[in-house]
Amino acid sequence: MALTLSILLVITSVLMVLLVLLHKGKGSGLSDLFGGGVSSSYGGSSVVEKNLDRITIVVGGLWFAGVIALSLVLKN
Repeated sequence: MALTLSILLVITSVLMVLLVLLHKGKGSGLSDLFGGGVSSSYGGSSVVEKNLDRITIVVGGLWFAGVIALSLVLKN
């Protein structure tokens, strides 16, 4: 059980990193430093951004649940 939860945690962690990096920068932050301003002309529609937000929230919830479940399994 702990191995399955650990694998789930690694997969959701990688997905979270990828999903956060896909988000469009909202100003002059670190995303613009690494070329976020250049890709602003390639930005998607608002529907794509909303779906990306929803997917990020779901994956974040799965990651959080995986952390809690793994801590409960390893505690016993």
